Amino acid sequence: MKGSIIIVSFFILGVLLGYMGLVPDSLIESDLSFYVLCALMFFVGLSVGCDTKTLKSFSKLNPKYFLLPIATIVGTLGGCVIISFLLPDRQLSDLLAVGSGFGYYSLSSIFITEYRGAELGTIALLSNIMRELIALLLAPFLVRYFGKLSTISVGGATTMDTTLPVILKFSGKEFIVISVFHGFILDLSVPFLVTFFCSF
Repeated sequence: MKGSIIIVSFFILGVLLGYMGLVPDSLIESDLSFYVLCALMFFVGLSVGCDTKTLKSFSKLNPKYFLLPIATIVGTLGGCVIISFLLPDRQLSDLLAVGSGFGYYSLSSIFITEYRGAELGTIALLSNIMRELIALLLAPFLVRYFGKLSTISVGGATTMDTTLPVILKFSGKEFIVISVFHGFILDLSVPFLVTFFCSF
């Protein structure tokens, strides 16, 4: 939760600085956001490569749990298609790109801003933060009425970090490895799916 507040605070600060014209035009017109994005992708790859314990723990998973990330992806994108009927002024590809963030707001919103502009990037940021907050705040309700895997699926890419403590508390410690695996796969899918849908 603290990490989310810090990131949103930096976003609000950026909006205020831009609105007040305190950012030099040379900085706005440069390719700085592209280089920041490349650096972010490098550090994501570095963190994945260095975490050998997590990678080894995946081999102990029951094979049926390999379907959980796929179910989350299909369910999320299916939900985006349904929502598209309520938002006819929006392209379906925009909604699918936003949905493909799976709660990974710090990466997906940068990609979407780069490809589709600041408006959709802001929508992606808020949408993904809402996904994380729903997983954090509604975990007891989700587990009670939809089962112990529901919180993991709702948490999306955040289940290997920020929502993991909540999943541990309400789903149980036997779901920790499943949660980390789920978040790991969705983390990896975000840059591919977001850029894919942004290309249309």
